Amino acid sequence: MKSVGIIVEYNPFHNGHLYHLNETKKKYKDHIIIAVMSGNFTQRGDTSIINKQLKTLIALNHGIDIVVELPFQYATQSADIFAKGAIEILNNLKTDVIMFGSESNDIKKLKEIATKITHNKEYEKIINNNLSLGNNYPKATLDALNQINNTEINTPNDILGICYIKEILKNKYNIEYNCIKRTNDYHDLKIKNICSASSIRNAIKEKKDIKKSIPQDTYKALDHLSFIDNYYNLLKYKILSSNDLSIYQGVNEGIENRINKYILISNSLEELIKNIKTKRYSYNKIKRMLTHILIGYTKEENKILINTNYIRVLGFTKKGQKYLNKIKKDINIPLITNYTKYKNLLYLDYKATCIYSQIFNKEYSYRLIKDELNKPIIK
Repeated sequence: MKSVGIIVEYNPFHNGHLYHLNETKKKYKDHIIIAVMSGNFTQRGDTSIINKQLKTLIALNHGIDIVVELPFQYATQSADIFAKGAIEILNNLKTDVIMFGSESNDIKKLKEIATKITHNKEYEKIINNNLSLGNNYPKATLDALNQINNTEINTPNDILGICYIKEILKNKYNIEYNCIKRTNDYHDLKIKNICSASSIRNAIKEKKDIKKSIPQDTYKALDHLSFIDNYYNLLKYKILSSNDLSIYQGVNEGIENRINKYILISNSLEELIKNIKTKRYSYNKIKRMLTHILIGYTKEENKILINTNYIRVLGFTKKGQKYLNKIKKDINIPLITNYTKYKNLLYLDYKATCIYSQIFNKEYSYRLIKDELNKPIIK
């Protein structure tokens, strides 16, 4: 039994994701599909607008065979770290091939770039030089990519794809890789049959009709919505009650002074980000940093957890269960289907869910926390 892996956030699951899945099924008809999915917090420092249990159910409804959670310590960080965690999980799950979305849809080009920058000291030197000039990390990385390869790469899915391939090459994982043409522009906020998740989230905020952009089961799941903006008062309290913000992951180079200065006069998360933003810090990096403050994720924890991986299974089909039973004896990291046995390992994901739940009413909040602890594998 062979498997194809996809790395997703499903924030929320939309028609573009469905297209990606259907194309994957066509190309790999005899493979089961494994999804490594961000939980209740995502890579750009956002919350998932619907919770991870609902996302899992939707994923299974549309043909994914195994859904596992990408741990918080990987899901909420830069592309390289995000890729590191996801690819390691897929390698442990004996994945034969990964399939990712790509703006260029040129797997040879992406492989060539990834090969050039893997273990490349000159690439790292250019990044460090760009950082010393005051550029933020994404810009420093893009400039280094373009200098090394004499080509311009600046689209998010291609950059992530390069990170995935680089991680496979660096670790000599026995995983093939392929891509599917992304059918929409991430920056296009128009609502149409296939559009970006960010455009859908913005449309939901603005109370626009999004029915044509998402499957029916996603639409039905839009009852209890979470946006990172809703946590601003919790974040503000956390910042004002902290003696030293520099202990939190991502809070570097004195930016804690700007946070402490502007938190007093900022009335929303968006306003706070605009006030503290500098050339050195990208918008998404600041959002990730503020998410780490909100959750209380420290640099000391990160030193330990960034080298700690496990496979937390959220859901599977009968085919997926059969596959896991076949390979589990060969998996080298914990395969978790029961919270109680691994509660010490899962404490950060538990804490993240507890904080995620706080904007909801008492009944729904309790349900989310209870599901984190006791919910059986979704089938």
